Amino acid sequence: MRKNLTIFVLTAVTVASLTLAVAQNPAAPPAQGKGRGGGRGAKKGPAGLLPRLSDGKPDLTGVWNGFGGSGNDAPSTHALSVLRDDIIPATVGRVDGASVNVSGDAASSEDFASQLKSRLPLIFVFVFGLAFLLMLVTFRSIVIPIKAILLNLLSIGAAYGVLVLVFQQGHGESLLGFTSIGGVTNWLPLFLFVVLFGLSMDYHVFILSRVRELYDRGMSTDEAIKQGISTTAGTVTSAAAVMIGVFAVFVTLTFLDFKEMGFGLAVAVLIDATIIRGVLLPASMKLLGDWNWYLPRWLEWLPRVGAERDATPPSGFPAPDEPETADGPGHAPAPA
Repeated sequence: MRKNLTIFVLTAVTVASLTLAVAQNPAAPPAQGKGRGGGRGAKKGPAGLLPRLSDGKPDLTGVWNGFGGSGNDAPSTHALSVLRDDIIPATVGRVDGASVNVSGDAASSEDFASQLKSRLPLIFVFVFGLAFLLMLVTFRSIVIPIKAILLNLLSIGAAYGVLVLVFQQGHGESLLGFTSIGGVTNWLPLFLFVVLFGLSMDYHVFILSRVRELYDRGMSTDEAIKQGISTTAGTVTSAAAVMIGVFAVFVTLTFLDFKEMGFGLAVAVLIDATIIRGVLLPASMKLLGDWNWYLPRWLEWLPRVGAERDATPPSGFPAPDEPETADGPGHAPAPA
């Protein structure tokens, strides 16, 4: 019950974070008009002059000016900066009451990235803070949530590195069937962060729930880690294989954004289910020992989440001589 509740809330955290990430402010309205200087009621003026509206005033509602670059590279960004910071203020910007908006691929990409940067601190605080509080209450430990967040960031960072190696630097273009544009699509990093954080927490809670259960039933921390990892390895491996297969389907598509998304998710799940959960998690728990379950005395008021713990020790393990207490049967107190 405790595991199911934790996974449910973590899933809600992921969905809410993704919603918060894509809730952008309305973009600047595009320039009006359907053609060069073609506003409503426009009439063609003499050759070489701007079209004029029915009231005789010049129609300056739409100006098209293309410049070099692909729309997402350094030349496009530089040209956009010159246009906004130098050209417009020196020309149309001097007209009283004039309002100027710049549109196009470069402007859209730059504005999206700027808006994203302004929201990142809020998203990180929301995801990390809520995940920390939830795991703190669930496992009654201050070490477990900190370690979980660090391990999740490690797997997400590794996935980012592989994405840059393949899609930004262009390694494996012929194998995956794409042409590198010199970067990764701007919405993908944050999307991968919120999705992979939820998936990683799913694995983490599943494994730790089993380890904590064995520990509460009388096993030492080392024995609980050994048996908990071995009993959950098959389930974690099977679930990871299914997800990797599903995400790999997106790699076969021709649309580059979907190809990057599927590749990033597949690689991240592979790294997370093997190196992170199969090696680093048990190794870190082994090194920490009873510190894994450390909870400061001033946090003892935290509520206990989940069903009553099973006091029956696992088969082949002697029952504790002392009666079960609120902190678990027969364990040495956690280091203070």
